[in-house]
Formats: sequence, structure tokens, C-alpha cells
Amino acid sequence: MNIPSSLIRKQFIDFFKAKQHTFIKSAPVAPNDDPTLLFTNAGMNQFKPIFLDQQKPTSPRAVNYQKCIRVSGKHNDLEEVGVDDYHHTFFEMLGNWSFGDYYKEDAITWAWELITKVWKMDKRRLWVSIYKEDEESKTIWLEKTDIPENRVLKFGKKDNFWEMGDTGPCGPCTEIHYYVGDDISGQSSKGVNCEDDYREFWNLVFIQYNRDSNGSLNDLPNKHVDTGAGFERVVSIMNLKKSNYETDLFVPLIEEIEKISGKSKDFESGVAHRVISDHIRMLGFSLADGAIPGSDGRGYVLRRILRRASRFGRTLGLKDPFLYKLVEVLSDTMGEFYAELEDNKDYIKKIILKEEESFGLTLDKGLEVFSSIVKDTHEKDEISGQNAFKLYDTYGFPLDLTELLAREKNLTVDRAGFEFCMDEQRARGKKSSKFSSNKSTKDWIEVLKVAHSDFLGYEEESCLSKVAMFRLDGGKAEIVLDQTPFYAESGGQVGDKGVLRSDTFYANVFDTQKTGDKIIHFCIVKKGDIRSQTEVISEIDHIRRNNIKLNHTATHLLHSALKEVLGKHVQQAGSLVDEDKLRFDLTHYEKLSQEEISMIEMIVNREILKNILLSTDTKSFDDAKSEGAQALFGEKYGDLVRVVDIPGFSMELCGGTHVSRTGDIGSFKISKESSLASGIRRIEAVTGLMAVERANEVSSQINDLKNVLSCSSDSLLIEINNLIHSNKSYLKEISRLRRIEDRQKVKIMVDGAEEINGCKVIVGSLEQTENLKSFGQDCIDQSKSPTILLIGNIKDKAPLVVCAVSNDMVKKVNAAEIAKSVSKVLGGGGGGKPGIATAGGRKPEALDEALKVGYNEIISRI
Repeated sequence: MNIPSSLIRKQFIDFFKAKQHTFIKSAPVAPNDDPTLLFTNAGMNQFKPIFLDQQKPTSPRAVNYQKCIRVSGKHNDLEEVGVDDYHHTFFEMLGNWSFGDYYKEDAITWAWELITKVWKMDKRRLWVSIYKEDEESKTIWLEKTDIPENRVLKFGKKDNFWEMGDTGPCGPCTEIHYYVGDDISGQSSKGVNCEDDYREFWNLVFIQYNRDSNGSLNDLPNKHVDTGAGFERVVSIMNLKKSNYETDLFVPLIEEIEKISGKSKDFESGVAHRVISDHIRMLGFSLADGAIPGSDGRGYVLRRILRRASRFGRTLGLKDPFLYKLVEVLSDTMGEFYAELEDNKDYIKKIILKEEESFGLTLDKGLEVFSSIVKDTHEKDEISGQNAFKLYDTYGFPLDLTELLAREKNLTVDRAGFEFCMDEQRARGKKSSKFSSNKSTKDWIEVLKVAHSDFLGYEEESCLSKVAMFRLDGGKAEIVLDQTPFYAESGGQVGDKGVLRSDTFYANVFDTQKTGDKIIHFCIVKKGDIRSQTEVISEIDHIRRNNIKLNHTATHLLHSALKEVLGKHVQQAGSLVDEDKLRFDLTHYEKLSQEEISMIEMIVNREILKNILLSTDTKSFDDAKSEGAQALFGEKYGDLVRVVDIPGFSMELCGGTHVSRTGDIGSFKISKESSLASGIRRIEAVTGLMAVERANEVSSQINDLKNVLSCSSDSLLIEINNLIHSNKSYLKEISRLRRIEDRQKVKIMVDGAEEINGCKVIVGSLEQTENLKSFGQDCIDQSKSPTILLIGNIKDKAPLVVCAVSNDMVKKVNAAEIAKSVSKVLGGGGGGKPGIATAGGRKPEALDEALKVGYNEIISRI
């Protein structure tokens, strides 16, 4: 059979649209509005505020196809990817939802109708599992569908009871399974939830309880339906394929991999082809939604996946970058349903290519080091955690890549040892920081039932508001009002500050945030008691809001100017707009030149001088996009969006506050340009009077330099270059003199060395030397006798010790072992070769004690 995946997706959506479901666009796979998630891992993620009763649904019934990623935490399918036929890092979830509307009977009967009458799946291969205590679902399956009774199986909590977390909404679920095996007559109920041939492809969750902090289940006032069908599994079932990789979702990618590598998809069981085709999907969609490869969190997961795919490319003989070449095929395959792939494919290619090139520089060397580590394991069957950490820290090998290489050699990796090394590194790099949460642990007190807070801040800066709910924590309060002019932090714009007041009450609002549909004012109460208030006057800090508006509109101008100067590949990768400055993170691969910065500033200021009248309008998302409005990375948009238009120059989807005319901004000046991550630059800028102040500061600094150097503006650069050249010459001369001094110290130390059992032992500390390790080696080289040296010093407030041993003594005294002993006293680590090794740590005050310990260790061995 050859049923296109696009048709199957359309049939699902059309079926539920006919059942009065509203189509909801897929949320970004890299969510910006849920700090608990690295990636969207289920279709229900975007509806979580509804289940938690924080937000009212726009429609009681919804249907969508949602892009998902599962590569970390509880939902981690990484090790199965490519090995089996149906696990993926990236996949799509088909889903239909009821928010307090229909319930079990409709959900079950409609699912059965779709799979047996529309999709016409073979009923002889279908199985159903239910929660063992859910008699209602069992009755519906048996009385409302024609599935045989022996095909409805009961399972426990692990398989058929869904929970969002330790507390919160939860309920039983019923799963639909399909037998994909060859022996249809040999099916058995024992295979369901146990054997791969019984493929679970659709889960219907019935959210009817709330689990409280005591573990008790309480009935919810509204019952919900949350379903999720694995799209890749459905497509393979519909096409009578055992493997998802044999469907049109993967075949074009696998064929391209064959073309690039010259290796058939059957090469070494096809694992590499399957892994690479899966991983490029995960990478493409993540990057399209604004995730960036990095060294921690979401970014590190992306880098892991990319490097894992790159490593599998090596098994196909692909040493040069190749993953970026697959992006075009991915866009052709999926772009019809996910326009962000097509819109950003050039950017995605460049990011992947940059990462491939970076990893390629260290991969070969890392593989050489891995080979030597394998040889050094001798009789052991485990790679030490320290060596695994070395591969990670020095050569960029994620732990799972080292484990993959180890498995190929029938070895394991000491994961606990690796984590210990990671913890040590985190401790060394940890900086003290203060963290305070605005969130109170107190319970909310409801005064007035409101579904949402009305935001009046586009037109009003103060209004009369009714108190809807609040919670108190000492002198602090969190207050929800029925209507407010306060802007809640969103889209990079900080939340408003201001006051809530009445004749008997006064509170300073120091932050404004949004939870679901409610705007929360975080306050410090100065007078009165909110519990006695029913109405307050809400008034924002007008001057602060105005400065924010200047910076926010300037951000839109900057975005367009960046595209004009640097190229269309530029995308916004993050932003901050507050009263003092604007910060803009952009996708770009090189440091901006001063000429480019000047051009960008000129373009923005040109548009400011034009004094263009802004227009804002609310439109459908599709209409706004068709008119050219810019949607930002990773943002979730509803069907209706707010469009901010600077005619002839910029049009963006934005919910922030803006000036009336560009001339209100006054002036614009870039204050800083820096690197944020690979392929990401950061620009900071100021506007209005802050821009004038910045220009005055720069002018004042230039005047100070002219006065110090006694020169004119025209000759300032020449004088500074002359000064730098002279300084380099002086430093070179100082280094030469120190080397001469070091040679004299070497002679003194060797001539005055203590002799024990025919071996010269040199132990001591040096206040200053050009290079401690080279100094130690020089001592060994100049000595005519068997010699052992242990010297240390303090550099940049950190202790360093070098142990050097002449060749005729290494059998008795191993320098690396001495260094490790010394490092324990210094509170750090040490190691090296038998002839020379170093130790360091965090305790400079322990240097003398460490040298003493090392000395005793040396004389005990000779």
C-alpha cells in the first residue's frame, strides 16, 4: 500500500473538525512559556494551563497535530532510536481534546469509528487496554463498539493511569494497540504491553481526578479528554509497514543519505541511516523554533544529538560535514504543514554546518584518544569516569557518544565516576548568586469570580479595578484584578511597575506577570489591608513605561535594519526590553564590524527622523503572515494576532507597548556587541536621552585619552598603536630577563639539592618563575645525577605544583602518583606522565603542607 502521510494527517483533522472540533496550530517544540520543559514532549503541553484551571479554553473541543521531542528526563527514547523501528527523538502527535465537554463514550466511539471506518484498519489486529478499575470504559468498549470482549484487557496504574505530576489533574486511560506481526492467528493477550509486535499507537486519557498533596484523588468539577496518537506509527500501520522508517516521512531522507554516502540503507543493518534521518528531523524542527546548540540545558541536548548523528556519519565513511545537506529534503517533506522549516531553512543549514565543522576539528583527535584509552583498559571491561570526562571536557564527546563507542568495543563506562567529575567541575565553576522567587506558597483567596484579567494598557495608564483574588506573604501581596493597565512580562518586554491605591490602601507594584489568563501584580503593601478592599485605582509608572515603549519600538527598527545590513538569514533569537536599554540576540556567524554597526545605527536613526506613524491591528494569523508580518522564533500564536506595523519598514506580530510615532524615540545608539553562543550575537542599545548620554560618555573618554597622550583626535589611533607596540617590546624583554633568572635559579637548586640514597631531592616553593613546568624539566635536564624535583608556587591566587623525575628514577617514583597525592592536600586534582606531572587546587594556603606531604611520599620510595 502507498497511502501518503499528508492524506492520513488530513483525514484525522477533517474527521474531528466534522465533530465540531477547532483546529489549533502546533505549539513550538522549544517552548518559551513553560520553564518545566526543555522540549514539548506531548500534544497536551500547550493545554496544561486549561487542565490546571489557569486558563479558559477558546473552544470546548480542539484537534491538532503537534511536533514533539523526547530525548531527556522521564521521556527519553534516545537509546532505542534507529535500533528498533518505532522510537524517535522527534515525532508528531495527533490529538483531540474535550475541555469539560464530551467524555469517555464519545472519545472511545469516535476513535473506533476513525480507525475502522475511515482508516479501515484490520479489526482482527486491534487490541485495547484499560485501567483495571475503569469499568465505565470497559462497558463502553463492549457495548458501543464491535471489538471482541477478549480484546479488552485490564492493566494497572503503570500502563493505564495518566498523571501530570505527583499532584494535580490525572485519570485513567485506554490505549489502542495494533498487531504488526506476520502470524495473525498466533496473537495472544500476553503480548500486549510486552512485545514489540503489539504496537500501541493511540492513548485516550480521561482527566477526571485531582491528586492532592496527601495523595488522595478528588473529583474534578469538569472532566476532560486528552488523546494522543503517534503519527509515525499510524502511518506505518496504514501502509502495512513494520518500520516507521519505511514510510514517506523518512524514505526521502534515507534516500538522500544513501546518495551522499554511497552506502545502501541495508549497510550494517541500516542503523546509521535510521539514526541520522531521525536526528536531522529533531535538529531541523528545534532550530526552526529558536533553540540554539550550546553547552547546557536545551542547547546541550541539541549539540548531543548533532554530534551523535555526525558520529554515525563516520560509520558511513562521511568525514566532511553532511547533515546540513539533508535540511532541504526535510523542508520538502514537512514544509507543507510546518512553514517554519521552509522559512528558516537557510538559517538551519548554516547553524548545522557551523556545528559540524566545529565538532569535526576535534572528533578525529578525540577518536585517537578514545583508542588509546581502550588500549589502557587492559583486562578491565570499563572505561573510567575520569577518561569519559576527559573526552567530554577536552574533545566535546557527550557521555552517550562515549557509551556508544564503548559498546562497539564490548566495554561499559563508569557513569557514576563521570558524574562525579562533572559535579567537581560545576563546583569549581559555580558562582555565588542570589535567587528569589516572586511566587508565594500561600493559598489564593478569591473575592470575585473572573475568567481572565482585561488588559487596558494599550490605551490607559490608570483605571478603576475590582479585586478578584489575592494571596499574602508578610508585607508582600500578589493581587489579581478584573481589569488593569499593567503590562505583564511577555515577548521580551518586562512587566510594569506602579501603584495600587485607595483612600485606605497603598501598595507599590514591583513586577507584573501572567499565569494563564490572569495578570498578577506583585506588591509591597505600604498602607492598609487588601482584605478590606473591593476596588483600587491601578496606576502604572508613566515615565518608566514610556522609556520601555521607546526601546520596544526601537527593537523592531533594529530587527529590520539588521536584515538589511547583514542579510535575510538574521532572526531574533531572544530579546529584553526594559526602561534602561534594549537587548537583541540575533542569528549571525561573525562579529559585527564597526562599519556594519554604524550602518545599522544610521538606518534606525533615519527611520526615527522620518517620524512614521505606527499602526496596530488585530488580524488572523494566516492573514498577517500572508501580508508579510514577521513571526518570531519559538513564540506561540493564537488564531488572532496583534500586528505592529511601521509602514514601509517593519511589520511584526507583537503584543507589547509601542510609541505612536518613530520620532518619539528621539535617537538610537548601539552600546555593546558581543558573542552569546555559536552562531548567536548579542546587541545592546539605548534610546532617547540614554543614547545622548552614551554619546557624551564616549566623547568624554576620547577627550581623556587625547589629554593623557597629548595628541589630537586625528593622531589618537597612531599614538595608541605606538603604545601597544612599545608595551609588547617591554614584555618580551621582561620575559627574556626572567628566563635568564630562571636558569640561575636552576643551577642554585641543583647544586644545593639534598642527596638521599644517591638521589638528589629538590623540594621548595618559588615566588616567581616564567613557566613552572619548564623550570622543573630544566632542573632534571641539568642535573648529572638521579634527581627528583617537587616545586610549587601561587599564581592568580591558585596553587600549582610540579613533580619531575629523571628517567633513572621513574621505576621507583612515579611523578603522576606524587602529583595526585599532593592534589588532595590542595583540594584539587593532578596527573600527568611518570616523568613529569602537575597538581593544582583551590587552597593556596595549603601549599607548604602539600610540598611536605609530597616530600615524605618521595623519600619513602627511594
